[in-house]
Parts: sequence; structure tokens; C-alpha cells
Amino acid sequence: MTAPSPSAQESTAAPRLVAARGDLSGAVERALRTGRPPAYTEASIRRADPWGEDLQLALYLLYELHYRGFEGVDPDREWDPDLLRLRRESETLFLHALRTALPDAPRSVDEAFAPLLVERADPADSVSHYLETDGELWQVREYAALRSLYHLKEADPHAWVIPRLTGRAKAAMVAVEYDEFGAGHPERIHARLFADLMADLDLNPAYGHYLDHAPAPLLATVNLMSLFGLHRALRGMLVGHFACVEVTSPPGSRRLAKAMRRCGAGPAAEHFYAEHVEADAVHEQVVRREVIGGLLADEPALEPDVAFGCAATVLLENELGARVRTAWAAGRSALRSPLPPYPRS
Repeated sequence: MTAPSPSAQESTAAPRLVAARGDLSGAVERALRTGRPPAYTEASIRRADPWGEDLQLALYLLYELHYRGFEGVDPDREWDPDLLRLRRESETLFLHALRTALPDAPRSVDEAFAPLLVERADPADSVSHYLETDGELWQVREYAALRSLYHLKEADPHAWVIPRLTGRAKAAMVAVEYDEFGAGHPERIHARLFADLMADLDLNPAYGHYLDHAPAPLLATVNLMSLFGLHRALRGMLVGHFACVEVTSPPGSRRLAKAMRRCGAGPAAEHFYAEHVEADAVHEQVVRREVIGGLLADEPALEPDVAFGCAATVLLENELGARVRTAWAAGRSALRSPLPPYPRS
């Protein structure tokens, strides 16, 4: 594989803070900019929409302190007790909303994953199905900008589960993560491959660059991983999330590789998804048999949590897919603000 272009080189710079979208995200933004405690009221917590722009951005900002932080923000704010208190109150709302939305969530691994092993014919909420056959280049670029908030930190949230596993599950999880992080080759780290994809599409590959463009349903999909990853008590849910991603990745990546080729997105764009078809087909088996199997052999009581993690992932991905396809069907951007014009158009 050729070396990535300079524009796609991975940056170590922290992203910039973005404008608030309401009371809670405003409290976080001001606290991070000024170094002061967040100023908010109990009423603002009670009336917050757990799916809304304000709460989801507030959570994203608070979670990001555990990744790369933000430009000009003291790294010590990661463990600021006032920010942690607000994070706890916000994520309690988020988790409650997830449980309320999934009152009949499966409680067994077989029940949770069986539907994912059957290829559905162009479901209405599937972005990859649409892009494979009908998508246009501007829509491919929007999808890449949205997904960059996860793919430029790909595998990082799941790494938090490693010290919480033992034996067979730990060994298998480390093996999968080793591949995600390039198997010892920095140019093959999956986050780096996605930066190459973005360069092909004339998108800015800087970490977190498109945060201001991302609507709440996208933020929720990224926040879900951080929620599960930062709480040892939710380790089963994180394993369920990871397994869900690996099971659904090969068919979705196959469709997206075709979409990149059909739209002329570029070789690096196509390569990113082609790489995931092969790699994740192997990972799927390892995660289902060894990571889940090993975890439940050690801690069988966690099976409902693994199943819930899968169900929550499907729920949020379907919500995001519906948001994106509804916007595109109406000829509108799925982003909060459209991307600049594409030079090749």
C-alpha cells in the first residue's frame, strides 16, 4: 500500500470546541473554555431531551475529555468532579431512555444476534443499501463526514473493556484489537485508513473536525460506546456493542466498497471498506465464539447485558439511518450544515 498523502497524515492535535446547542452543552462549553465549574440547574437536567441535540452534545464533549480533549482545555479537566457529576446525571438520562425504548430487549445472545445473521433486502433505514445502488457522490461525502467522529477513533472505546476481561475473552479481544490498530503497522491502523478515505473525498481528516456538522442521532451512536466503555458495570454491554459492529460490518462494508467504486470516490475510499469486508468477517467469528463465549463462561450473569448492548446498537443505528435517508429522500443534507462544494463536482 502506498503512503498516505500529507493531508491524510494522522494529526495529534486536539480538536476545537464547538458552539453549544442548549443549556447543558452550553454549561459544558463555558466550563471548558473558562476553567470554571459548569453552571446548570436541576431543572435543566429534568427537562433535557435524552435524544436531543443539547444533551447528546453535552455528553460528547464530556466523553471526549477521556480521548484527546480539546484545544486550550487543561487535560486535568478529565477528572474534574463537577464535570463528572454533570456527566453522570446526563448519561443516567441517556441510559434510562435506552432501556425505556427497549422494554422487550432480548435477554439471550442467540435471540439478540440471530436477526443480524440474515441479510435483509434493502431495509428502509439502511444507508449502505441506498449508497450501493442509488447514492450520489455528495451523499457519500456526507456519510464519511458523519462517520468520521467514530472511525477516526476506531477501536479506542472498545479497548476499555480489555482490563475488565480475563483469560479466553481477554486474549481474543486483544487479538481483534491488534488488527484494528494495524497489527504493528501504523499505516494500516483503521483510523488512519479512514483518514485516507477522507482525503480521497476532499474532506478534512483532522480528528473531530466535523463535530459541528453532526446531528444528535450520530452523536448518540458515538456516545453509546463511551457510555458502555467508561463503566466497568456495563462491560457486558460494551462486548455486545462490539460484537454487533463486527457481525454487521462485512455485508455493510461490501455494499459501501461498491458505492465508493461506483461513485468514483477514489482508491483509498474503496480500500477502507474492502479491508473491513475481509478483516471483520474473521473478527465476527472470534468475537462471537471467543470474546462472548469466554466472557459468559466466566460471568454467565452478564448475558442479558451482552444482548442489550447489541439491541441498543441496532436501535441507534436504525435511528441514524432513518434520519439520513429521510433527509436525502427530500433532497436535503443530512448534516446540521452542508459541506462546502466538492472541487471535482
